[in-house]
Amino acid sequence: MNTSTDDEVSSFQTGFALRPDLVFPVRSADDVVTAVRHAAGARLPVTVLATGHGLPGAVEGGALISTRRMDRVTIDPAARTARVQAGVRWGQVVEAAEPYGLAPLNGSAPGVGAVSYTLGGGLGILAREFGYAADHVRSLDVVTADGQLRHVTEESELYWGLLGGGHRLGVVTELEIGLVPVRTLYGGSLAFDGREVDPGDALRAYKEWTGTVPSTLTSSFAAVPYPDIPALPPHLRGRYVVSVRVAHTGADGGRLVAPLREVGPVLADSLREMPYAESHTIHSDPDFPHSYYGDSAVLGELDVERAAELLARTGPGAGAMVVVQINHLGGALARPAPNSVPYREGRFLLRLLTGGGRQKARELLDPAFRLLSATTLGRTVNFAFGAGDRTEGLYDAETRKRLAELESRYDPASLFGRRVSA
Repeated sequence: MNTSTDDEVSSFQTGFALRPDLVFPVRSADDVVTAVRHAAGARLPVTVLATGHGLPGAVEGGALISTRRMDRVTIDPAARTARVQAGVRWGQVVEAAEPYGLAPLNGSAPGVGAVSYTLGGGLGILAREFGYAADHVRSLDVVTADGQLRHVTEESELYWGLLGGGHRLGVVTELEIGLVPVRTLYGGSLAFDGREVDPGDALRAYKEWTGTVPSTLTSSFAAVPYPDIPALPPHLRGRYVVSVRVAHTGADGGRLVAPLREVGPVLADSLREMPYAESHTIHSDPDFPHSYYGDSAVLGELDVERAAELLARTGPGAGAMVVVQINHLGGALARPAPNSVPYREGRFLLRLLTGGGRQKARELLDPAFRLLSATTLGRTVNFAFGAGDRTEGLYDAETRKRLAELESRYDPASLFGRRVSA
């Protein structure tokens, strides 16, 4: 039961202040039990922090449980499973599984916490082939609001709610996840100069191309206006870069991506056969702490004309750096699974990210999202950076109702924060 320190509450996301009344630097499930019971007795709301990549917003008061010390990974190569504790980062799981020719369904950044990512659904670099990370969870160990440590499997309604509902129903201390037999892949990115290649035309070509590829290929489209600063590689400085990122487990990756090379002059090309351990280089996400704000929209269809207008509004003339990413969904992501990850009928996922203060970010991003509101199904928990206080759209009506019922049963005092409204 330690009081807050700057080191203990530091996270990857630097844009939101974390000022809890108490910090619990836990090392085991028993420590989590102690922390939850203490918080419940003191009527302190509980926040869980692993790496802090996806913080939903600021924390004022209450109890913060820091799981970063719970970092054990155990691989069972025969069963093709991994057990990961609450503070484990995806890079650790990739490294531990690689000697056995296995891979987890991790995301693009190795520093992201594996457990929180999975509880939000987990849209990974091989998602169209294998589905959401949540679809491959065998079991969870979770401490609920009554201070009980529970082992939860698919037969439990709690299993359904945790996988998609996040930490709203308890503090997950460990996951057992399935691994996939992937040792290598064809991946990387093709980048174009957005001042030489019209971004709208590039997006049209990308959408047409996604209709031709198999589910073994997962991809995303991105548009980023880079500042002219020495910290960036020379080919990115001051450029508006439009790119397509690709991950494919088949042997015909070069043939499949060939049509993309016709979009225009290629600024940079990193497509290649690679060990899965190098898959983080496909997106090359920033690995240093920084401030950002963002949200997402799951789209039933991609209206390329409206999306091209969005690119024009968020490009170099926007007055702030806005990162646009559009993920191709479908494939295994559309398959039903015994969890609460919603909107599986979605065809694309739009993600917008920017810096600056929250109010300024909303003034910039909200009108952009409205451009595609006609085909928007909802939002996704994993990509509500600083928008976590807005629960509308995170779930469809039926899923929202079931989650609300579970919260009333397992957390009637709302120990784990703002409940989902039915």
